[in-house]
Amino acid sequence: MLLRFGSSLSSLKLHLYPHPHPHLISMAAKTITDFFNPNPAPAKRRKLSTSSDHQPFSSLTPDQKSRIELNKCLAISKRNLKLCSQKVEGSGYVKLEELLVEDTWLQVLPGEFQKPYALNLCKFVEAELSSGAVPIFPPRHLIFNALNSTPFHRVKVVIIGQDPYHGPGQAMGLSFSVPEGVKIPSSLANIFKELKQDLGCSIPLHGNLHKWAVQ
Repeated sequence: MLLRFGSSLSSLKLHLYPHPHPHLISMAAKTITDFFNPNPAPAKRRKLSTSSDHQPFSSLTPDQKSRIELNKCLAISKRNLKLCSQKVEGSGYVKLEELLVEDTWLQVLPGEFQKPYALNLCKFVEAELSSGAVPIFPPRHLIFNALNSTPFHRVKVVIIGQDPYHGPGQAMGLSFSVPEGVKIPSSLANIFKELKQDLGCSIPLHGNLHKWAVQ
């Protein structure tokens, strides 16, 4: 084997005679500066991101856009519920108006709680809650659950329940809805049956309609 050096370090090359090893052949085409540059990672080792990670929003299908929007609204709704719970747990007294925390409703109802009818209503409800003489449903942090769960711009249908649930642990601030683990009331069971007959929907195993409110 014969080594021959060029006139400068940058042009240093390796020449092999007569039958060099294949590994040395690949080295022969490199200059000395190549050995000081980091080699790119093999393509197979690169972590490939899914197309949806960087997919422009405009290129998504209507169903994908709807699902993204729904997940976003669900996250906001959970945040609002947590915020109301923290307000009630962290203070012995919370004004009723402070339990409406959804930004979109606060924007379309500016000053509404300062109107005479709202002041009188809040004063009455707060007095009843403070006295504890009679049970008040739903729990304080769920009084505005319907509004905190549904941004104003997503409201399509408003359902006002005729008969409020009056049993402990039933009311959750949404018409016909009961928390998971609570027996489904007959009125809601009938709604589920109608949906199955008309649209073929499967009957849920619980009566929590929170996702309906968000949708």
